[in-house]
Amino acid sequence: MAGTTDGNFLRQFRDLTTREFKQITANQFMDVWHHYDSNSDGYIEGKELDSFLKELVTSINKEDLGPEVVSESALKEAKELILNAFDENRDGKIDIAELAQILPTEENFLLLFRRDHPLDSSVEFMKVWREFDSDHSGFIEADELKNFLRHLLKQKKREYTITEEQLTIYTGTVLQLFDRNKDGKLQLSEMAKLLPVRENFLCRPVFKTLAISANKMTHDDIKRVFNLYDRDENGSIENEELNGFLKDLMELVEEGMPAEAKDYDEEDLNECKKILLDKCDLNHDGKINLDELSMILMSYNRSSSDTECAKE
Repeated sequence: MAGTTDGNFLRQFRDLTTREFKQITANQFMDVWHHYDSNSDGYIEGKELDSFLKELVTSINKEDLGPEVVSESALKEAKELILNAFDENRDGKIDIAELAQILPTEENFLLLFRRDHPLDSSVEFMKVWREFDSDHSGFIEADELKNFLRHLLKQKKREYTITEEQLTIYTGTVLQLFDRNKDGKLQLSEMAKLLPVRENFLCRPVFKTLAISANKMTHDDIKRVFNLYDRDENGSIENEELNGFLKDLMELVEEGMPAEAKDYDEEDLNECKKILLDKCDLNHDGKINLDELSMILMSYNRSSSDTECAKE
């Protein structure tokens, strides 16, 4: 980790003359992230966020001048400004990709976070997952991740200038940033952090409102959900369409859980698929049709309704 001669970690990344931030490399970005995400939960939040914002503001000074440099009111104002500008999902904390927008991060490395061009849906995510999990292990290993990052950068830049050495550094850095269980590979939930989806269709406000009461969900509501996942319009949710639906469903169920409980891998997805098809695939064709989806959503809604009643 890069050294610092005083109490402000970010000051080492500013130009001593202009006081502007120098371009931060992939490895330096990783150092900054690990420094402020002290509990390794994947977010800079609470006291971590206060510390980051205070040092971000005071790092422009050549040395620490005492606690009076940033008042509590000024810190609160700075926090609101930063979150309004960069906290895209409005959860009151900073994730890895949001930090990459705040700091002047090396251009090629910044492109890996895909904040400007997220995938359209979890169906598209599962297609990408299948393409780059070339050995069908259920994980994206380091060599597969390197191939994915190479493909991503070629898509993003017409003139492909990144070297193999840089690509190797990026691969190692991405693994360190997103491989939360430190097993040297990315599972589904970890890859989902790196490769964002524009939206989880099941998390749309209208669907969440309907989920409070099963009686409020109409046939038209269910048909709209069905059409979102039946991408080839063949009348069935199957293959990667079904996997995308299951990914969204697992993430919906896990909402509100602590971060460490939100990890899932392909084995979890396959187990979820097995249970779903055993209970809801009435014609045993390995697919989900409109009537079967209706049964799944009604069952989920009744479960959600019971949970809400239990809370009251």
